[in-house]
Amino acid sequence: MLGRALRVTALLVTVFTGAQYPAKAADLVKIGVLNTSGDIAVHIANEKGYFKQEGIEAEFIVFDASAKMIPSLGVGDLDVGGGATAVSLFNAIDRKVGVRIVADKGRTEPGYVYQSVMIRKELVTSGRFKSWSDLKGLRFAQGGAGVGPLSILNQAALKGGVKYEEIEKLFMSFSQQVAALKSGAIDGSIMNEPYKTLVAQEGLAVEFAPTEEVVSMYELSLLFFGDKFRQERSDVARRFMRAFLKANRDYLNALENGRWRKDGAADEVIDIFSRKLNIPLELARNITPQATDPDGKPALESIRRDLLFFQEQGEVANKAMKVEDCLDLSFAEAAARELGPFARKK
Repeated sequence: MLGRALRVTALLVTVFTGAQYPAKAADLVKIGVLNTSGDIAVHIANEKGYFKQEGIEAEFIVFDASAKMIPSLGVGDLDVGGGATAVSLFNAIDRKVGVRIVADKGRTEPGYVYQSVMIRKELVTSGRFKSWSDLKGLRFAQGGAGVGPLSILNQAALKGGVKYEEIEKLFMSFSQQVAALKSGAIDGSIMNEPYKTLVAQEGLAVEFAPTEEVVSMYELSLLFFGDKFRQERSDVARRFMRAFLKANRDYLNALENGRWRKDGAADEVIDIFSRKLNIPLELARNITPQATDPDGKPALESIRRDLLFFQEQGEVANKAMKVEDCLDLSFAEAAARELGPFARKK
């Protein structure tokens, strides 16, 4: 009888304690997104409950340029961000603004024709543009000044014996580039999905070459952590990275030979892709997806090439700066160990 009374008392204490002390609230993580393909893994992690499983409440904040995330990451108003390599990123790190590259979010690889050199169709059909040497004098658009794809344009120019300065650069969003191709205001662009498929379908531009033919394994998008997040909330940052890599692997399991799988295994990811990027489902199905690393390892040679280009252009003044100064890959490495080797699902 005494033993039964003790068990009942213990049960009542447990119930009473639970009523007085509710479960710990989830940790809020503020995530900057551009709602481009590079954000697919964070959206999958949220939609499939991986953040919730890690005790994280994700708050998404939309930016129109990754450069605008950097100050917020530096002061801790934003925890996580992402985007391409850029002058603004390297200079911010050099000025000790608290931000680091922590993982890969998306890149090109052989067979993944996600990014291409697109030339206005009229120039191709008329014979004005036939080879890389014909880049001379063209008006080329990019998303902004000081962004990574300009280093690809430089490499393309070198292939044709053209000086980088001999190509006119104009800066506008991809959506504005579609209209500019239609009006003839620009002659070409290094264009990502879904826009490259869109302009090809509308007969506005022709894919001259995938950028893989110019620069292989190009780093399209990177994951950033603010220093306050990675240093002062390192446990939350570790849990975030675990959820991110789990979602990243789900994305990879939706791909086969550089395309979406056709057996229905990609349907959930394509649906998330369509809704979060606000593009028609049919267009989302027809694009060529980006590649990514299952362990979040960035393509360091690609980042190194971009940094060197910006240093040569005088846009990054610190000539001694190295890629290693910009990295903290410890979170991705730890998460990859915990998740184990990636095995693609059959």
